[in-house]
Amino acid sequence: MLSSLRSRFTRRKQLDVTSNSSSSLSRCLTTLDLTLLGIGSTLGVGVYVLAGGVARDTAGPSVVLSFLIAGIASAFSGLCYAEFGARVPRAGSAYVYSYVTVGELAAFVIGWNLVLEYVIGTASVARGYSGYLDSLLNNSMKEAFRSAMPINEPFLAEYPDWTAFSITLVLAVLLSVGVRESTRFNNIFTILNLGIVIFVVLVGMSQADIANWTISVSPNSTTTDTQLKGKGGFFPFGWSGTLSGAATCFYGFVGFDAIATTGEETKNPQKSIPIAILVSLSFVSLAYTGISSTLTLMLPYYLQDSNAPLPFAFHHASMPWAGWIVSIGALFGLSTSLLGAMFPLPRVLYAMASDGVIPRCLAKVHPTFQTPLTATLFSGCMAAIMALIFDLTQLVDMMSIGTLLAYTMVGVCVLLLRYRDSSSQSSNFCSYKPLATNDLNDSEEELFPCNSSNNFVFTRKEYLRQCFNLDKVISPTPLSSHVAQHSTIMYTLICIPVSVLSIHGSSFHHNLMLFFMILKMIFCLIILSMQPKDPSPLPFSVPLVPWLPAASVLINIFLTLKLSWQTWVRFSIWMLMGFLVYGSYGWRNSSEEYRMKGKIPPNEDTTDLKLSKVDKNKNSNYFDLVEED
Repeated sequence: MLSSLRSRFTRRKQLDVTSNSSSSLSRCLTTLDLTLLGIGSTLGVGVYVLAGGVARDTAGPSVVLSFLIAGIASAFSGLCYAEFGARVPRAGSAYVYSYVTVGELAAFVIGWNLVLEYVIGTASVARGYSGYLDSLLNNSMKEAFRSAMPINEPFLAEYPDWTAFSITLVLAVLLSVGVRESTRFNNIFTILNLGIVIFVVLVGMSQADIANWTISVSPNSTTTDTQLKGKGGFFPFGWSGTLSGAATCFYGFVGFDAIATTGEETKNPQKSIPIAILVSLSFVSLAYTGISSTLTLMLPYYLQDSNAPLPFAFHHASMPWAGWIVSIGALFGLSTSLLGAMFPLPRVLYAMASDGVIPRCLAKVHPTFQTPLTATLFSGCMAAIMALIFDLTQLVDMMSIGTLLAYTMVGVCVLLLRYRDSSSQSSNFCSYKPLATNDLNDSEEELFPCNSSNNFVFTRKEYLRQCFNLDKVISPTPLSSHVAQHSTIMYTLICIPVSVLSIHGSSFHHNLMLFFMILKMIFCLIILSMQPKDPSPLPFSVPLVPWLPAASVLINIFLTLKLSWQTWVRFSIWMLMGFLVYGSYGWRNSSEEYRMKGKIPPNEDTTDLKLSKVDKNKNSNYFDLVEED
């Protein structure tokens, strides 16, 4: 019983990554489209809000370094995403990546988290867009909605935001019409957004004063608050403030993973996805650095406005016309953020529904628009309802927890795949061969090699010798894969107590425990680095394996544990709902469940078998019968 459940939880999705013709979605996106999608998804609220608040309250002028540190940390995850975009060019992002490498249960958990992230992300940006638009209209919409339909319930908004509701539904319809049309909208607004960023940097630098980076805060300083903001200088809150600011600024880079969900709608995904991720992250890092430098050079950090820092700085510099231009540009930036937040959501639902872990009706593709119409409209309605009635200030952190867990899983998957023995069916990576890639006359033993009795065994001495690769093995073997898998899992698990002790530990005993755990982490990585890597050529591969993916995993786990306990409670409730869906529907209706039983999954016709001409001729009687039916 337990072995049966374990085999189902760890079964992996089988993909024919060499075939681009198996997708029913429209392949129309270019590298430029993906790059602008990544920039638009990421370069939104962060530019117009984040820099001012972090500079004033957390990091001071060193917010410039905070953005650089956050950009480097994001680049680690971006490189891991880029490799998987080249390995697994399919819709679904981290969900598909973990399904191919780790197993079905882990993939469902990640996919369920991504749904949460994108729904809340869409709703929160819609509320922000509505609020920003309302501020330009002197809060007339807010007063009208509040007087007409006040809401006096905890955890809900003060009033239903029908503007945010309408914006979200209009965007859902736009995405339903077609990818080509929605990306054209995104490209135009993203280019305008980049133009506003360049305008801010060029015009703002004309009012720059380098003394604002060395200013000292004294009791005679004119501040907007009676409490002094730090000690002045470039590091008014010290290095700890700079690092805390980096943790906050990290969330300003969330959004590039939208690129990874377009694998089935990109003309050349194995080339375009890695290039688009790296180029978009580079542009976003430069934009954030330029904006934060301009803000802190134009205005002392303690005078920054946390809600609308750019218009405030230009008004303070007696340039209200520039502030008005920036205010209009903010609507462009928020438009692309809204599209970038919602664009991946139906793709993740489509991927999960295609695999049968959630109801398959969400995987229907419209024959004319060639988009996942049902999933797009369903996700649009979910996000619209949340934007209408929920006060999202307490739910913003839940976006981060889903994103960081996805980033962590992608880093772990890179380590697992890079050291996996792909030349033969080893025991620790044993999986059935899907019916779709085999002769229909194959025996059960050929379809399900895991059921055979020739299990791989090894002695303790052989295991220890392989830990240090004393036999100088140059290509992965079942034993080296086993050692690499154990080291990766051990390292990932140790990252949790190390992060907890780093955040909350203060005594000598805590520091001593932290020291020995760090030594054990390094030991795991040394063992992992000694194992032979898979020599298979890739269009793009992460450099410095295992060190760079391991750093990505540690950073993401650390930031996840920095979130509040209330966020973890809400996350636990969401995951409980997910496990109910998977337990009552998903594992019984999974496509891999059908293949394990030797059946063809629903919604897959016989053309999905991808048999060669020789195989088809061999089973010509079978195909004749199918055609007659």
